[in-house]
Amino acid sequence: MTARRAARSGAGWIAAVALACPVQAAPSADERAARVVADMTQEEKLRLVFGYFATDFPPKKHLAPKEARRDSAGYVPGVPRAGLPPQWQADAGIGVATQSSSTRPYERTSLPSGLATAATWNPALAYAAGAMIGKEARLSGYNVMLAGGVNLMRDPRNGRNFEYAGEDPLLAGVMAGEQIRGIQSNHLIATVKHFAYNGQETNRFTVSSELDDAAARVSDLLAFQIAIERGDPGAVMCAYNRVNGVYACESPYLLKEVLKQDWNFQGYVMSDWGAVHSTIPAANAGLDQQSGWPFDKSAYFGEALGEAVANRHVPEARLDDMAHRIVRAMFKHGVMDHPVAAEPAGGIDFEAHAAATQAASEESIVLLKNSGALLPLAAGTRAIAIIGGHADKGVLSGGGSSQVHAHGGMAVPNEGPAHFPGPMVYHPSSPMQALAARSKARLTYLDGKDIAAAATLAAASDVAIVFATQWTAESVDAASLSLPGAQDELIAAVARANPRTVVVLETGGPVTMPWLDSAGAVLQAWYPGTRGGVAIARVLTGEVNPSGRLPATFPAAEAQLPRPAIHPDQQRADYNIEGAAVGYKWHDLTGRKPLFAFGHGLSYTSFAYGGLAAQFRDGALSVSFMVKNTGPRAGKAVPQVYLAPAAGGWEAPKRLGGWDKLALQPGASASTTLTVDPRLLGVYHSASKTWRIADGEYVITLASAADAPAATVHVRLPAITLDVRGRRLAPR
Repeated sequence: MTARRAARSGAGWIAAVALACPVQAAPSADERAARVVADMTQEEKLRLVFGYFATDFPPKKHLAPKEARRDSAGYVPGVPRAGLPPQWQADAGIGVATQSSSTRPYERTSLPSGLATAATWNPALAYAAGAMIGKEARLSGYNVMLAGGVNLMRDPRNGRNFEYAGEDPLLAGVMAGEQIRGIQSNHLIATVKHFAYNGQETNRFTVSSELDDAAARVSDLLAFQIAIERGDPGAVMCAYNRVNGVYACESPYLLKEVLKQDWNFQGYVMSDWGAVHSTIPAANAGLDQQSGWPFDKSAYFGEALGEAVANRHVPEARLDDMAHRIVRAMFKHGVMDHPVAAEPAGGIDFEAHAAATQAASEESIVLLKNSGALLPLAAGTRAIAIIGGHADKGVLSGGGSSQVHAHGGMAVPNEGPAHFPGPMVYHPSSPMQALAARSKARLTYLDGKDIAAAATLAAASDVAIVFATQWTAESVDAASLSLPGAQDELIAAVARANPRTVVVLETGGPVTMPWLDSAGAVLQAWYPGTRGGVAIARVLTGEVNPSGRLPATFPAAEAQLPRPAIHPDQQRADYNIEGAAVGYKWHDLTGRKPLFAFGHGLSYTSFAYGGLAAQFRDGALSVSFMVKNTGPRAGKAVPQVYLAPAAGGWEAPKRLGGWDKLALQPGASASTTLTVDPRLLGVYHSASKTWRIADGEYVITLASAADAPAATVHVRLPAITLDVRGRRLAPR
């Protein structure tokens, strides 16, 4: 039958046309990028690899390019002849940030901190949070978002821990990867950072992070690897610090060997703002774009790079590769096909976005302690003392380049440093006001500066709620794990006056609690974002059952840490002390009991775990189990699976192998089956670049926290060898 006759028979016509006119496959991002770059001049390629700070910078007499978005992180000029738009770059993983300047900051929705998002243990929420801030970035005129952060918490005093995702490579990699995926769903580029071992802010521009390859591959690098595999970011940002003596942004080991060769990363490497120290070494090591000039001492990828290419110190093919990677990312992630408006579109639905961040905040709050079921607050409570933390005005956020100024303005002006990393920003979401709308109790506020007056008020109240804060920020580490000021003394005095004292912690990470035995209940609220006050009130009253779990260990004291002190003149951070045994693994390895364990978190209901089984089939280990809500309220359980070889031989006694988050009504149960990433069962061998799973018996533990096992089973695994990307190699 001919095509003409088939036209009368429906399906036959479709088949005939398909044979006569085969559909041409759309060109790939690689192919499209290759065509564009092949037609570009050297000057145009050099334009792509050199970025400007998009905010005036008086110390360097730098004026932001007029085409840049006001008070933003970066700007890279476009190439109009080649159809390439500018790259408008915005910080950061908590929302669309405003850089410090003399002008009024623009207002955007603030997520809870990155550490808080990790505390939800809910990948779907991380994706939704990323999608929300990606949408605001697009509506604000940005097509590159400098998020998300995945540096492991090797030191709980690190000033930027609040931007990251905790201490475990699986949890951090999955949660950051999902946020990246959500951001890029808006047809823009996300950037995973800071690559790698950016473990402290003290001397961050010069300190050398020392860590052997094998240990790195199963800890910090594995977190990045998982985040990249899951999120497929268009860019990776290299860090300020040195790595084993070499600046991260000119480290052939990190950029060429690990990232581009071993992991086959196809995107581009941008520098952190001020992290470039050379032209030829950096370019030849794998850096693709110098970002944020003028924070560097020289315009290394400007005229100097052109000269280096002309003199063949940097191969012309290397410049082509730099340009190709950038253009490829722009095609792959929709920047080319879905361009942002030349002028920001506006039209942000702040109410809808505030609801999204509130959901993340509510699931991030961790109930650390709840003696005598003090929480949720009883309906008959008549008088509540609200003490400290500016709880009558708002909630705290972290400082530095990631600072988001929430819709509604500054709740508490003129706090903290006037200049970077300030100002100290409280978002206008008052926990006290939100609680007043949900309680018939009489609420009385004191700022807590007069400790005796606070104790007197607490003694005269049914319940006292102390809001304790710790402001942390980029460029400075916390002086200690203690709450700053006299807050520990305040909490102790209030708790002595009234044992029905609730402590709400708004902190950048773990803190010590010398008053813990005296306090009735403790909530970890982190930096809770735009609607943080509402989220805290809803948890206090029981409208929301807390379901956050700690993404990082809370040490009992600095003496428990691998490095008990950070010295002001420190130029070397020896991470080989703990190697891959980060956080809970270090505590397990050394037998040190923490204040609160990784994965810990209480609920207003109770859960039972059972039916644990493990099976190895077709080269994969699967673990199944059941969870039942045995209490009186609906709630969310976070069952965790830990792995260990019975014979030992790992960096620590056990590793997190997987988890789930299950919403259950009273009396309801649910079953789950997890498939374990095989890399989590192996030891990395640097010489062969393989993961090796040893033949033998393995212990699978179902737990509610790293220190709270509920059930164990044993499973036998054969010897297995995986390549550097975790793919099984055929036996020889």
